Amino acid sequence: MAEPKTNELMEKIVSLCKRRGFIFQSSEIYGGINGFWDYGPLGAELKRNVRNLWWRAMTQDREDVVGLDASIIMHPAIWKASGHVDTFADPMVDCLLTKKRFRADQIEPMSGMVYHYSGARDDSTGKEVLEAYSVMIPPGKPPESARKVASQFYAQRGLSSVTLLGERTEKVENSTRYNPENGSLLTEPRQFNLMLKTFVGPVESEDNVAYLRPETAQAIFAQFGNVSACARQKIPFGICQIGKAFRNEINPRNFTFRSREFEQMEIEFFIKPDEVVQKIAGNIAVYQDGMDLSKPQPNWGWEVWHRHWVEERLNWYASIGLGRDTLVLYWQTREELAHYAKACVDIQYKFPFGTQELEGIAARGDFDLTQHQKHSGKSMEYFDEEARSKYVPHVIEPSAGVDRLVLALICNAYSEDQVPDEKGKMETRVVMRFHPRVAPIKVGIFPLLKNKPELVQKAREIKEMLKPHMTVFYDEAGAIGRRYRRQDEAGTPFGVTVDFDTLGERPELLGTVTLRDRDTCKQERVKISELLPLLLEKIR
Repeated sequence: MAEPKTNELMEKIVSLCKRRGFIFQSSEIYGGINGFWDYGPLGAELKRNVRNLWWRAMTQDREDVVGLDASIIMHPAIWKASGHVDTFADPMVDCLLTKKRFRADQIEPMSGMVYHYSGARDDSTGKEVLEAYSVMIPPGKPPESARKVASQFYAQRGLSSVTLLGERTEKVENSTRYNPENGSLLTEPRQFNLMLKTFVGPVESEDNVAYLRPETAQAIFAQFGNVSACARQKIPFGICQIGKAFRNEINPRNFTFRSREFEQMEIEFFIKPDEVVQKIAGNIAVYQDGMDLSKPQPNWGWEVWHRHWVEERLNWYASIGLGRDTLVLYWQTREELAHYAKACVDIQYKFPFGTQELEGIAARGDFDLTQHQKHSGKSMEYFDEEARSKYVPHVIEPSAGVDRLVLALICNAYSEDQVPDEKGKMETRVVMRFHPRVAPIKVGIFPLLKNKPELVQKAREIKEMLKPHMTVFYDEAGAIGRRYRRQDEAGTPFGVTVDFDTLGERPELLGTVTLRDRDTCKQERVKISELLPLLLEKIR
C-alpha cells in the first residue's frame, strides 16, 4: 500500500480534517486566530470518545481513582505556590525584519556566512542610520540575497535609496541567532510568561488579577484535603480530571499539536513515601524487567509505582489503536528533569512532522503538596492508620493532552489504498482506519436505492434499532459505492446495506443485510436479529 510522503501527508490530513468536519480553524470567517481550533461534527465525536474511554479506564474501572471537575479560574495564590507566576516562561526572540516571534529554544542551529553591516546611508538625502545589523545565508547562496535582506531592514528605518555601510563577512557554525526563514538577525532572548491573564470583577487592577489555568493538576493538589476526607479512599489512591487549559504560546504550530487552548487528562496518584513503605512492609520492591506490574503490592515504592503507570498508559493506548510500535518512550535525563522530579518518561508518537510528546508520566515526590501547605498555611498531611503516622504523600502524575491524542489518532488512521469502483476500475481510496472504539461513527446505514420506499423503511428501522447503542449515520444519497467512500473518509468501521434480498427477493436471505468491513471492503450477510449483538461485540 502506497503512503504519502511526510509533508504531503500532513497537508492531506489538514485538508481532510476540514473537508470531513473533524477540525476547523477557529473564527475562520474573520481570518482565524492563531493557536485556536474548533472541532466539527466528526471531531467532536472523536474527542468525546477519547475522553469517555480515558475516564472509564482511569476512574470507573479502577477502585483506587476518583474524579474531580475544578474551575478554570482559581485563586492566583495557587499559581504563585506552584511556581507558575515566577517560572512558567519560555525564551522569546523576534525577527528584526519581519517582527515574527519564535521560541528561542526551538530554533534549529544553522551554519553559513554572516554578512555584518555597521549601518546604511540614503544616497538621495544623505541621511544615515548607524544601527548594526547582520544576515546569515546558507552555503551556496549568493551575497546579493544577504544585501537584499539588509536593504529591506534599513528601508524600514526611513531610507529610500539604501547604500549599505561597513560590510564584512564571518563564517559561523551552529548559530541560533538568525531567523531560519529569511536569515535576519533575531533579538536577544527574553522570558515570556505563558499564563493568560484576566481580571475578576468590574475593576481591572492588580488586586483583581487572575489567570486562566495553564494546567489542570494544581486544582487536584489544592483539593487533596477535601477529596481525601470525603472519598473514603486510603493511600495509595488517585484523583483525576479532564479539562481545558490555556497557554499563551509564543509560536503555535503543527496544526493542533501546539495550541493556546487545549484539553488535558491528568491523574495525580498519591503514594506512601518510601520510608513509610519500608516501615510497614519491611522492604521496598526493586524494579526488574519482566516484573508483574498489573497488581499493586504493599512494598511498592515510587519507582515501581511509576513503572506501573507507564505500563497502564501504554496498555490503554494500545486499546484505542496506538500500539507500542507507533509510540516511543523517552526517559528524561537527570539534567532534563525538574528539580523536584525523581523520574519522568514521555510517551511520544511519530507524527508526520516529527516524534513528539503525547503524555508525560512523572514521579513528582511531595513537591506540589508541600508547596501548597507552605503557601496556604493549611496542612496537606495524611494520617496513615497502618503506619500510625502523618506524612505528606508523594505523587505519580500521568498527564496527557486530549488534542494531541486526537491528532495522533487522525494521523495514525489516515491511509490511502487502491480499490475498484462500480465499473471495476481501480481508484485511490482515502480511508481513516480508526479503532472501532474511538471511531466517531460506528455504523453507516444505506438503503440500496432511495426511490424504493420499502428499502428506505427497512433501513430506517435498523437505524432506530442501533441508534440507542452507538452512533450511526443514515445515507441514501448517491451511488452505493460513493456512500461507502464517504464513510471510509469519516472512519466508520462498518456499513449496513439494505437490498432486495433483505426483503426476500431470494427467500433464503429474507431478513438479512450486508455488513461491510471498512478496512477490507469485504461484505457478509448477517441476520437483522443478530446485527446488534454482533456490532456491539466489534465496537467494544
